[in-house]
Amino acid sequence: PANSENEGKIHLYKFGKKIFDKVNDLMNPEFEDESPVNPFDLWEGANFRLKIRKVDGYNNFDKSEFDSPSAMLDGDDEKLEELWKKEYPLAEFTDDSKFKEFDELKSRLDRVLNSNSESGIRVETSKPAFPTPMSSEVPFDGGQPMNTKKEVPVAVTAENEDDDESLSYFQKLANEE
Repeated sequence: PANSENEGKIHLYKFGKKIFDKVNDLMNPEFEDESPVNPFDLWEGANFRLKIRKVDGYNNFDKSEFDSPSAMLDGDDEKLEELWKKEYPLAEFTDDSKFKEFDELKSRLDRVLNSNSESGIRVETSKPAFPTPMSSEVPFDGGQPMNTKKEVPVAVTAENEDDDESLSYFQKLANEE
């Protein structure tokens, strides 16, 4: 209501996980008695009511919701076509050039997880990586006692640090502990 000049206009809207989950839940309902709805369908889609609240100083979208499915613009095909022609092409967002190749991503993952010994990265630890059933502490579920000590990275070395900015970030985190 504060920006009535935007009423009826088409805008690109970048949204986060909460809104994505609401769209996904509408398209892929959890319960068998609910019918899936494609909210982007001009004739059988659903309007989205974006409701923003401040919770602990942050925007919160939990109260946002979809209306019941209905045709946009009362199903008037001429108005729908006019609206459709105003839509933004999304091909630039899905173009293959926007995504890294699988082999490159796998290589980076292997280096970060230290699963490839040829990666040039070595993480030395002074403690076991996972809890072992040797401690006297009783877990919350009342099962067998477990060792709750966590793995602490002691040193991280890399032969080629310049090729991966995110790798240096993780290296910095490892060295802080």
